Amino acid sequence: MTKSVMVLDGGMGRELLRIGAPFRQPEWSALALIEGPEWVVRAHRNFIDAGAELITTNSYAVVPFHLGDDRFESDGHRLAELSGRLARQAVSEAGRPVLVAGSLPPLFGSYRPDLFDAELAPGIIDVLVDSLAPHVDLWLGETLGSIVEAHTVRAALDRAGSTLPLWISFTLDDQVPGTLRSGEPISDAVRVAVELRAESVLFNCCQAETITAALATARAIVGDSVRIGGYANRFVAAHSADTPANAGYATFRDDLDPHSYGDFVQQWLDAGATLVGGCCGMEPDHIAHLAQMVGR
Repeated sequence: MTKSVMVLDGGMGRELLRIGAPFRQPEWSALALIEGPEWVVRAHRNFIDAGAELITTNSYAVVPFHLGDDRFESDGHRLAELSGRLARQAVSEAGRPVLVAGSLPPLFGSYRPDLFDAELAPGIIDVLVDSLAPHVDLWLGETLGSIVEAHTVRAALDRAGSTLPLWISFTLDDQVPGTLRSGEPISDAVRVAVELRAESVLFNCCQAETITAALATARAIVGDSVRIGGYANRFVAAHSADTPANAGYATFRDDLDPHSYGDFVQQWLDAGATLVGGCCGMEPDHIAHLAQMVGR
């Protein structure tokens, strides 16, 4: 089965910070929804103008972990719905077809599968699914650090009766090759994603080198039956691992300019990836280079 390559967007949070939008911890990218929604549209448009064929809703931080329990209870639905509406607005201004992916993030903090609470999870993710559903073309369970998080996404979509395509993207342990951040094997995670009817399996928010190895594992399991891809972050690995979520901003590597990142992505394409983009710190220039690489 031959599939064309699709170019995804880059990291929303750091793009908002780069362009001067309201941005701070702990709200992270959700602060722009609260204080300056027009900045979110601008960030989306920056990636679309660079060549992205898919943008992801700015709903990653619309969870109690970033907003707090009280604000999520009072404003979570409205903010998540707004993130979907703003993404759709950006697409309507693009002048060409662009897909909108509904971001379904880790519910209890990035890189912290150990904090997962099965009892509380439905009350958070159901709000996101209900709010985003009118605005998205597909669902993206992203930066999932454990297999149970993938099950949680699928269960929420089933409760909502959603028939939109599901993409599942796992984040990997940069220090322990071959594993999710939970310690579970990548091979097990890929097989579960397929069982959960994911149409695409990706890896994100980890080092580009880590994704390269993971894609080979995924391709060996799924062959050409499921699309695979990746979107790496630009963090210095050790600094990122040592910086608690909501505590500060991880620093960036100085060796991942657009062309250097493109060298990694070319390895992914050679391994069979058909979905490529960028995560935290990957800017419109990175996406523009990827679009040029694949002839967009």
